[in-house]
Amino acid sequence: MTPADIDTVAELETALFPVDYWPRQMFVDELSQPQTRSYLVAEQDDRIVGYAGLMCVLPLADVQTIAVLPECEGQGIGTALLRALLAEAATRAADDVLLEVRADNPRAQQLYLRFGFEQIHVRARYYRDGTDALIMRLRLTSTEEVTA
Repeated sequence: MTPADIDTVAELETALFPVDYWPRQMFVDELSQPQTRSYLVAEQDDRIVGYAGLMCVLPLADVQTIAVLPECEGQGIGTALLRALLAEAATRAADDVLLEVRADNPRAQQLYLRFGFEQIHVRARYYRDGTDALIMRLRLTSTEEVTA
């Protein structure tokens, strides 16, 4: 992700997460911290169809966001984005990767489980609409997990 992508990503963010979207400035702020952040976009036919971000403050990395346009789901885009984030976390020498996922998003939960994440906690009413967040963790003990 580059600064030139922010307007498009912010528009997608608002459409994909109408209750919990990040304001445009959040993406600006995140991209201004490359020493601890890494953000990616996925493109098809010269348009952004997904994006993802990672924060890494050792010894932990945290998946900040992953989003894919609904019409592009099931094409492996989310898998590719997550794989890239996990590789970045390993490159930065993180021990563990954490993330929050909505309790009412089984598709995302299945993606994370497939990569070896385990649920370690629930944050009750974490999202603005009162939905719980499942806290998940992946221990980065081998490259096998990163390339799943």
